[in-house]
Amino acid sequence: MDMRITSTPSPLTATQLARRATAPQPAEGGGFGTAFKDALQSVSQAQDRASGLQQEVQLENPNVSLEETMVAMQKAQVGFQATLHVRNRMVQAYTDIMNMQV
Repeated sequence: MDMRITSTPSPLTATQLARRATAPQPAEGGGFGTAFKDALQSVSQAQDRASGLQQEVQLENPNVSLEETMVAMQKAQVGFQATLHVRNRMVQAYTDIMNMQV
């Protein structure tokens, strides 16, 4: 059994996403929208990788370890949960702004 775990880019946490969103952006465009899009793509890639590794384990591929698959699944889950929390906070902020009296 192969016990090596390869390093993969991990999805952004809520704190990292917030830092990217508030960091100064270059003049060519960036901004919050780009940072959020990049974060969503990162989470999607992590989920795709975890799904692919799950399929390979089910097909009994000797080059894919169960440990690597479990770590990839946990990374995808943590990334998804962080994205969900950011979305919930954004919806709450939008609701608060819309309910403000002018």
